[in-house]
Order: sequence, then C-alpha cells, then structure tokens
Amino acid sequence: MACRQVRPKRELRRLVRISDGSVEVDAGGKRAGRGAYLCQAPGCWEVGLKGSRLEYALRTTLTPDNREQLIRYGKDILKESISGRGK
Repeated sequence: MACRQVRPKRELRRLVRISDGSVEVDAGGKRAGRGAYLCQAPGCWEVGLKGSRLEYALRTTLTPDNREQLIRYGKDILKESISGRGK
C-alpha cells in the first residue's frame, strides 16, 4: 500500500479493520474485515501509518493508541529482519 511495489503475498503483512473500527495485524491473512497490505520495510510502515493513507484504504480513523500499537509492531518487524540477516 505504501511503496506500491508488487511483492509475493508472503512478504506482506495484512492489516485489517475489525468490527469496532480499530485496525489489527492479521498474521494469518484470513480474518474477516476490510484489509490492506504493507511490506515489511520500515519505510513502508512509516509512510502507511504516518498520514491518512491507511485510514483511507481501510475506511476508518485510527485512534492514537491504535496507531502507536501498529507503529510498535512495525518496529518489531524491523528488529526481526535485522537479527535475521545476521544468522
């Protein structure tokens, strides 16, 4: 969604709007609800969560707490990818 690169689905993380309007990471990729995909690059998470691009795609408004939760998840992905490269 943010970098607009075409990538295999396994390289993307799905974010889904759930019934109460909040957004969660859909690790399995099968949760019901409107979804959007971000690649695992830190820049994509920053762009996707910084402005209203994700909110527009999911047709919802992120609360500050919900946005912070997703930002933390994105930072965790970065840590995993850096530690995975050293192996």
